[in-house]
Amino acid sequence: MKVTSPAVGGICQSKQGRDKGRYYLIVGIEQGGLIAVTDGNFKKLATPKKKNIKHLRLLPEKAETIALKIIEGKQVFDTEIFSALKNYNYPKPDAEVGNENNQA
Repeated sequence: MKVTSPAVGGICQSKQGRDKGRYYLIVGIEQGGLIAVTDGNFKKLATPKKKNIKHLRLLPEKAETIALKIIEGKQVFDTEIFSALKNYNYPKPDAEVGNENNQA
């Protein structure tokens, strides 16, 4: 399923720039096709990164609880955003290869 319009709380991936491949959470939509994104680590919620929508790949996944808090105006912490994106930006490595040989 391809997502064509951005939504607050949606997850996206950078396609251009020095942050290419990095995953972000959409925290705001501005005029002129600019999207305010944050990752809770390098780009904090206090100073979100503004990226052109053409430079983002929108994913169908959404952080519902964070999106609801942003829309209602409640306080959102960078650690919440970081935790929501942790599996995307820091995937767990596969099972260690060295353990297979030691089980003989």
